[in-house]
Amino acid sequence: MSTALLFPGQAAQFVGMGSKITSSDPKAQELMTQADEILGYALSEIMYQGPVEKLTETIYTQPAVYVHSMLVYQKMASLKAPIALAGHSLGEISACVAAEVMSFEDGLRLVQKRAEAMQKACELNPSTMAAVLGMDDEIVESICESIEGVVPANYNCPGQLVISGTKEGIAAAIEVCKEKGAKRALEISVGGAFHSPLMEPAMVAFKKAISAIDMKDAKIPVYQNVDAQPHTAAEEIRANLIDQVISPVRWTSTMNKMIADGISEFVEVGGKGRILLGMLRKISREVESVVWQEE
Repeated sequence: MSTALLFPGQAAQFVGMGSKITSSDPKAQELMTQADEILGYALSEIMYQGPVEKLTETIYTQPAVYVHSMLVYQKMASLKAPIALAGHSLGEISACVAAEVMSFEDGLRLVQKRAEAMQKACELNPSTMAAVLGMDDEIVESICESIEGVVPANYNCPGQLVISGTKEGIAAAIEVCKEKGAKRALEISVGGAFHSPLMEPAMVAFKKAISAIDMKDAKIPVYQNVDAQPHTAAEEIRANLIDQVISPVRWTSTMNKMIADGISEFVEVGGKGRILLGMLRKISREVESVVWQEE
């Protein structure tokens, strides 16, 4: 069976994440201690104990999700031999570490810089996102084109497209989507308009950070968000990670491309299976899907 590993992004966090695996696995505890030292604060306490309000702040959410994925991946790496990797938004950095494009340490420092830069961009340009359900992508795209400051952000699965933009633009888009027959259109609780031109300041800061990191060609192809294609060349991966900050996440196309390339089993690493595998089931029911939890 041809297996691909999928790494989740924001929204995969939960209070208590990492506590079971670090309490039972000395290597996981060592990795968690290392993460706390690199970050300069006790991320472990926020992951284990919350509160949820703090864990959902971008500057803490992104490192938490990344570290949790790496804790789980470290435990399962010798048990699964994937032929491909992918990560949703932030999760793409986790996938790159699994592909040995960069080290765990560099990946964590990069995630920290990404989170800080995105947080600052959110404060600079107050903005938001909304999920549009039960509507064809083409109709949502046309609505976005008709409203200034609103763009498609996450093509998650058929009938689920997340849009980004100014608060005023998103409010207007929600109403138009409802008028045109969307099953649901609702603002989601995020810090700002991720994967949109409003993240330009974050992209500039992230580019500076990633340019300073040593990156190697991937040992396993990484299917990237910006073009839904597999990449192994270090400089291509670097450029795509930079572009991803302001570009839409083409997850539906990524999954379809992986399936077309012969992937028959997908394993979600570090999540609870409710997000990436949930979307995968709406894309195709012809493939096996497994969630690798921390127990």
